[in-house]
Amino acid sequence: MIIGLTGGIGSGKSAAASFFMDLGISVLDADDVSRDALEINSPGYELFINAFGSSYLDKNNLIDRAKLRSTIFTNKDKKLQLENIIHPIVKESILDFIKKSKSPYTIIMVPLIFETNTAKNYSRILIIDCDIDTQISRTIHRDAQNTSEVMNINITVSSNKTRAIKYC
Repeated sequence: MIIGLTGGIGSGKSAAASFFMDLGISVLDADDVSRDALEINSPGYELFINAFGSSYLDKNNLIDRAKLRSTIFTNKDKKLQLENIIHPIVKESILDFIKKSKSPYTIIMVPLIFETNTAKNYSRILIIDCDIDTQISRTIHRDAQNTSEVMNINITVSSNKTRAIKYC
């Protein structure tokens, strides 16, 4: 059984995933896979540079994640361009992880299950939710972002909450 674990930023997905891991359940965080997809010498790094240019690199030739985050949460075209690079890599990694999993069920933590129209890929979907003020507070504390930046990220996730509940 494949379970999709989803929820808004700062909702507690990682804490929930940790409980399952403590029980010996295989859990993959798609956000970790997407971050890795853009590391130097990774499959997505060159694709990213070709699409976005070297202005998104820092002095160590690493992708400036803060600059990228600022761009994609304010520019839908750039966000789509990034997703077209990362999503195929993430999908391949998820399928490989599922294939190698030895636990009774496998959990894939994906914040964008509904936004990427991948709900059909899971036997069940577990939505982790909390109030928006808690999400904002946790994210500001964790990521050193301001309220405006967090709200730009949260708008997409929150707008799909009703749709998400319908699919469960």
